[in-house]
Amino acid sequence: MRLLIIEDEVSLAEALSEILKQNSYLADTVYNGLDGLDYARSGIYDMILLDIMLPGMDGITLLKTLRREQISTPVILLTAKSELQNIVDGLDAGSDDYLAKPFSSAELLARIRALSRRGKSYMGDIISYGNISLNKGTMELNCENQVIKLGVKEFRIMEILLSSPRQIISKDMLIEKVWGIDKDVEHNNVEVYISFLRQKFHSLNANVQIKTSRGAGYYLEAEHD
Repeated sequence: MRLLIIEDEVSLAEALSEILKQNSYLADTVYNGLDGLDYARSGIYDMILLDIMLPGMDGITLLKTLRREQISTPVILLTAKSELQNIVDGLDAGSDDYLAKPFSSAELLARIRALSRRGKSYMGDIISYGNISLNKGTMELNCENQVIKLGVKEFRIMEILLSSPRQIISKDMLIEKVWGIDKDVEHNNVEVYISFLRQKFHSLNANVQIKTSRGAGYYLEAEHD
């Protein structure tokens, strides 16, 4: 399970990340609302921990934007304010739960587990576009009864592209999400795996192509989109 932490208090964000990793979760951290929106739009997260008070874009505005764009990733709001109105505003904006600071790690983990159980009904294992679909449980790419097993990095790239099919995803974003923010990876590593995926699309006779936006990144395009 992969979580996105959007929290401008660096020490708290790092502590949350460490707690999650110690409990076998994957976690990415950003420190302002604009970066948080960009990461959340990737569609690769199973849950978001979102602070209300953020630079660049506040948490409520960020959440409203996600819901307006039909991004239904479960969100737990984190707020230093425990007043009723902040809680009401967050729930009305589309949050699934909230935690008032300070909170214990035990309570945080319990809320994540509970929300994960509730979210299973809409956090599907299969994502589709055109005549292809990706089974997130088996890492298989399917196209009209043909199936190809993907490697781990191929799967992660495919998952990111399929989650936002017509959105341009930069090479830097793919590197951060697939290899990790601290890894020393060149852009040509991404190009190699994109080439592998294009070959698989061709062998499956997919009606979807991985397009290159020169200098910007990659996106998916279906024949009759």
